[in-house]
Amino acid sequence: MCKYCGHNHEHEHDEHHSHHEHNHHECHCENHNHHEHHHHHHEHEEDEEFSLKNVILCIILFASGLLCEHLKINAPVFVKYQKAASLLMYFFAYMLVGKDVLKEAVESLFKGRCFNEEFLMSVATIGAIVTGEYAEAVAVMLLFQIGEFLEDKANGKTEKSIESLLDIRSDTAILLRDGKEEVVAAQDVKSGDIIIVKPGMRVPLDGIIESGKTFVDTSALTGESVPKELCEGNEILSGFINSSSVIQIKVTKEFSQSTVSRILDMVKDSQEKKSRSEKFISKFAKVYTPIVCILAVAVAILPPFVSGADRMTWIYRACEMLVVSCPCALVISVPLSFFSGIGLFSKNGILVKGSNYIDALSKVKVVVCDKTGTLTKGVFEVTEVHPAVDSISAEELVALAAHAEYYSEHPVSVSLKNNHKCSECGKLTVKEAEEISGHGIKVMLEGRQVLCGNKKLMQKDAVEGFVAAERKSGETVVYVAQDKKYLGYIVISDILKEDSAEAVLSLKKAGVSKVVMLTGDSENAASAISEKLGLDGYYAELLPVDKVSKVEKLISENNGKVLFAGDGINDAPVLSRSDVGVAMGALGSDAAIEAADVVIMDDKISRIALALRLAKKTMKNVHENIVFAIGVKVLILGLCVSGFANMWTAVFGDVGVTLLAVMNSMRLLKKKKV
Repeated sequence: MCKYCGHNHEHEHDEHHSHHEHNHHECHCENHNHHEHHHHHHEHEEDEEFSLKNVILCIILFASGLLCEHLKINAPVFVKYQKAASLLMYFFAYMLVGKDVLKEAVESLFKGRCFNEEFLMSVATIGAIVTGEYAEAVAVMLLFQIGEFLEDKANGKTEKSIESLLDIRSDTAILLRDGKEEVVAAQDVKSGDIIIVKPGMRVPLDGIIESGKTFVDTSALTGESVPKELCEGNEILSGFINSSSVIQIKVTKEFSQSTVSRILDMVKDSQEKKSRSEKFISKFAKVYTPIVCILAVAVAILPPFVSGADRMTWIYRACEMLVVSCPCALVISVPLSFFSGIGLFSKNGILVKGSNYIDALSKVKVVVCDKTGTLTKGVFEVTEVHPAVDSISAEELVALAAHAEYYSEHPVSVSLKNNHKCSECGKLTVKEAEEISGHGIKVMLEGRQVLCGNKKLMQKDAVEGFVAAERKSGETVVYVAQDKKYLGYIVISDILKEDSAEAVLSLKKAGVSKVVMLTGDSENAASAISEKLGLDGYYAELLPVDKVSKVEKLISENNGKVLFAGDGINDAPVLSRSDVGVAMGALGSDAAIEAADVVIMDDKISRIALALRLAKKTMKNVHENIVFAIGVKVLILGLCVSGFANMWTAVFGDVGVTLLAVMNSMRLLKKKKV
């Protein structure tokens, strides 16, 4: 019970604390055409079904051809037509799986792209037919198509995995219109409309809760499994699942601008951006394939010409080289590794705008953090209360200060009112309120003079019994006096996030050599935070433009990549300038979304270390595929030239290596949420 307004604050304070516990964000996005996607998906399934039927029929014909060719039956009719029958079966089997490949090869040839995998397979199999190896020609084309089919399935599985991670959008909403509930398409709801979300339903649009109180599951967006309590006035985002009770939401963002749509577009866009490794593979394939083709021609022509060796033997070996030389293992598996990595990041509440940023994240050596909103909560809170006289309790001291500061919008005043808020505070008689710059506030409250401010205010008004408190740097101390008599002091500070200390240690374990803080706050405040967290350095009293110059200096001084993490409100210039810009919990800040390379969907700074670990896992997977594919191909090429390999070995060098590399890429999707 507060003796200054006769109101019990305990319950309201709890509700207020819940209200301020966490502030979610929203963001803009283009609309996503669900029907187009569904149509494309349906067509893809039909193509897969057709390919599978062709492959099965080809296997039957191929097996029949082998059986017919090698079966020993002495019947004259069978012997007469045995070879013709087997050749006919091989021909139909070959055309069944090879027709589209041959067509693509001819089209590519006319377009000047003569070194793609279809062209190589066509030349290799026609070469095998010329040398009389009909069964091997069919086998190569069949295995190539089986490989293509399995790769398509693998790609489809990867896409579905990411889609399931982000299958968080509801296409319908319950609109409250003239007191009646009406189910409408979410895209038809306008900003300012009221929608109803019942327990178990997914929130379709961003908005503010108008009425009701509930728990929501935020895991689809933030990766956080603990339900969050939201009440009237709280922001709620599309993609959350309402867990406990009916709520009414006033829509603030239309469907095309909702948080969910923005996330879906970011993931889609991230698949378009190529990393250095992907670009390397594309360039490598353009150089590597022609070289191997030239070598194959040389192998087919030179030995018979120089030494008179059997021409068909060397043409066969050249065809083997063409089969092995296909770079599809690299061209397919490396992008798939990055694609799977993006899915793994999303699963853990981290959005990466492109695979090139995964590459950059894996090389980060310096992490630079903004202070307010990144390392600290960015909200001033009452952390200590020290009454100086027995006649007043700690609660009453805060209540007196809150009432005196009621009409002030200073951050310190706001923190006092947040700590002690009730409906009666504004009804008290407050007169002669005077804010004294650099000192505090002086008011007449219910006919008694109240002073709230720093020690300068107390000393200026010669407050009786005042003694300045010895406090740590970085804290704000509010002294309170009534009728010139000192009553005590209240400590207010921007408190650290719960995981800030853990995050700094995790970054060091993840291989970061230096963690630095940038802040516009005072030297004392910055020093206190730096000491508490064990940072490697800090820069205080900076303007946004100063932060950019400090980051540029760190980039020039260090060999590794420099990552900057900020809350996205005023950090857009630095996010853009750093090697990797990470926006913390910034789904509501358009500037951050545009400027950042990585978005952490909640406020947990410890996820930066997780992002670095996931990036290193992804890059390790990429490098494994590159080394394995090139190593095996070089080995088999050597065996082909020396005559120790046959066409089956060559097929393994292409299709087998590709499938193994693809399976390795997909291991990333099997990893559980960290």
